[in-house]
Amino acid sequence: MIKHSMAERALTGLVKAAQFGRKQLQALYPGVVNLLAASLPNRCLMCHQSIELPESGICSVCLVTGLYQTPVCQGCGRAMQVEATYCGTCISTQPLTIIAPCSYHQGLGEWVGQIKYQAQFSALPVLSHVLANRVLYLEEIGLLQLPQVLIPVPLHRNRLRKRGFNQASLIADALAGRLNIPVTTQGLTRTTDTRSQAGLTGKQRRKNLSGAFSLDSHFSYQRIALIDDVVTTGTTAKEIADLFEKRHIHVQVWCLARAEAPGLMD
Repeated sequence: MIKHSMAERALTGLVKAAQFGRKQLQALYPGVVNLLAASLPNRCLMCHQSIELPESGICSVCLVTGLYQTPVCQGCGRAMQVEATYCGTCISTQPLTIIAPCSYHQGLGEWVGQIKYQAQFSALPVLSHVLANRVLYLEEIGLLQLPQVLIPVPLHRNRLRKRGFNQASLIADALAGRLNIPVTTQGLTRTTDTRSQAGLTGKQRRKNLSGAFSLDSHFSYQRIALIDDVVTTGTTAKEIADLFEKRHIHVQVWCLARAEAPGLMD
């Protein structure tokens, strides 16, 4: 029974790797990935209907349903009638711009959460793809200038050791391949092993993250995109952005989903 359980865990690990890091696994185990892909069901995580290869994770119907259906403010996430950078409320203060393809509260958020908390990577490629599409669309209509580099929100080394991966780095790597923008993990460091932000109030989040990051004095880029899985209150993004903006470095935040304040999408 113990051997069987260990074998099941090993197979699960291979399946997860095949779903996200197919090329890397193929290099280590030639032929294994193709065998697994051919023998396992390929179904949508949301509606459980079959998906034609090479698609995976979420079918096109569920994906489109979960994406934003109207333009949204890049400041607060409020639904708007026309595509613009900021809504009427944010235009006077021009807060940190946050780019996301969907709301965390409208269907796709569950699968964004599973990336971090359950190491379930099936939805990561398709969600990264729609984020890249959103970025390219905003650039095309003149509401966004592409950055010089992508910077994943760093984990403290203790958290990284415990989790085994940084979901922001995985997203950044996926975006880099689609947008042809380099990724760097150099320069920005998480110096404090803070407790989880989940369940904290806004004030507690700010206190928890105060001084938690540092920026190398020799950082040479002038336009960056900070990459994360989800933005809620924006406390983490703002804490990091302040470090860059003090040096007159332009910051955008790109994430798979945004958890807006209640009522903004009505």
